[in-house]
Amino acid sequence: MKSVPEYFGSMVFDDKCMKATLSADVYKSLRKTIDEGAQLDEGVANAVAAAMKDWALSKGATHYTHWFQPLTGITAEKHDGFIAPSPDGGAIMEFSSKELVKGEPDASSFPSGGLRATFEARGYTAWDPTSPAFIKGNTLCIPTAFCSYCGEALDKKTPLLRSAAALNTQALRILRLFGNTEAKCVRAYVGPEQEYFLVDKKLFDQRYDLRFTGRTLFGARSPKGQEMEDHYFGVIKPRVAAYMQDLNRELWELGIVAKTEHNEVAPAQHELAPIFTTVNVATDNNQLTMEIMQKVALKHGMVCLLHEKPFDGVNGSGKHNNWSIGTDT
Repeated sequence: MKSVPEYFGSMVFDDKCMKATLSADVYKSLRKTIDEGAQLDEGVANAVAAAMKDWALSKGATHYTHWFQPLTGITAEKHDGFIAPSPDGGAIMEFSSKELVKGEPDASSFPSGGLRATFEARGYTAWDPTSPAFIKGNTLCIPTAFCSYCGEALDKKTPLLRSAAALNTQALRILRLFGNTEAKCVRAYVGPEQEYFLVDKKLFDQRYDLRFTGRTLFGARSPKGQEMEDHYFGVIKPRVAAYMQDLNRELWELGIVAKTEHNEVAPAQHELAPIFTTVNVATDNNQLTMEIMQKVALKHGMVCLLHEKPFDGVNGSGKHNNWSIGTDT
């Protein structure tokens, strides 16, 4: 069995992977784009696309998707195969810089898309190189921003990237006033602690309110609240511990540094906390974390509730948004 350092980040096209698969010049140029927002050279994009495709194929991927965050509260993805016909009637696997850098999913069916006629409601996804691509199942997922033909933000990521850029600009001005001439950029860092409830699926299926809304809408109050706080930091039950073990492995493969896990105050309430990372990557990681938490729970015969207040009278599934800002130095 592989140790954690051996498989950690094995499904992520991260900095270590880019160093190993890209030429020194291409890697240096891409880092300049990531770190300083420099213009992405077409030749560099071609080299990255080729390396990313070869890496993804070696991991068993057959499709790729521009993974984005529309205004639905969840992520969205449209899968395209690497497969293309060859002249001899066979098949080859292709992936170009054009397919890496830009996509064109229909925007009319997403929130705010209905403001325009369907034929005008085009949306475009643009590669976000500051957040590493990763493999989920058999699909290479490329984090992207999602905007309209005229540049209006149609997602959660575009405003986040814009605010991060604004913070960087203004914070650097302040640093220069204090005589700091070394720092090249200022970034926001986030460590979003994720609380959640685990409910037995057989019991969950009996409650239509939980099934349809993720929270209870009627019925008696919980016979046990959180008055004694005996659940908090208590011994983790074997069934929950097995869930946490499987969850950690899947998160670690995706390079998500899930660090802390414990029982929370309310009965059946738990918490997972990652290590701080840049706000953009942390946001992407948290979307993945919530998705994987729910998927793994089903494997263990449970349902993971992420509603901010699923039960009246007890704590909810909050997200403690710990943050800081720091320079590259």
